[in-house]
Amino acid sequence: MVAIELMADAIPPVHTSDTIQKVLDRMVEFRLRHLPIVNEEQFLGLVAEDDLVGESDYQTAIGALALSQVNPYVLEDQHIYDVIRMFYERQLTAIPVLDAKRNYLGLISVNAITEYFAKITAVAEPGGIIVLEIGNKNNSLAHMAQIVESDNAQILSSYVQTFPDSTKMEVTLKVNKQDISAIIATFLRYEYDVKATFNNTDNNDNAKDRYDSLMNYLNL
Repeated sequence: MVAIELMADAIPPVHTSDTIQKVLDRMVEFRLRHLPIVNEEQFLGLVAEDDLVGESDYQTAIGALALSQVNPYVLEDQHIYDVIRMFYERQLTAIPVLDAKRNYLGLISVNAITEYFAKITAVAEPGGIIVLEIGNKNNSLAHMAQIVESDNAQILSSYVQTFPDSTKMEVTLKVNKQDISAIIATFLRYEYDVKATFNNTDNNDNAKDRYDSLMNYLNL
């Protein structure tokens, strides 16, 4: 997915002649703390709520103000990861999208990013969640998928979290089954460290104990 696919058409930009009060009202309306300033198709900058609230005269045009944000924008064909990185690094609630000639096309709101994450992580889909701790050299998603599929299930989404100064990482899997006890037992049999499970119809708090009991029985 690229930036232009996430633009919010219903949120208009502001103009240099707009008053501080008008811009603040629009920020309240769309629940944003940043809005692009545009002159026809020319992008002039991004005005932040903090640029406005300290002013004494709310009838002042925003064109007379100094802006705290230095031209943050993304191009229409930039990958969504670039957009997310800018949201994170600049702590923005909206990012302007420009074409190759730097003309303003629209904006991406933080709400659009939230909806995007909800879709790619399959949060609306029923299923169980498994959190594994593994070594960073043993990150084989193909093997994890084989384990999940061995119980006639599929991975709906996955993501990896790394930690500074550590050779360990956490892999979170969302699968399309809520009874994931058999999947957990298989991960344990392959010596995966199951850190946590969620949305499981079976109580897996003692999954490791039950697995150990099974192994002891089989070794009799």
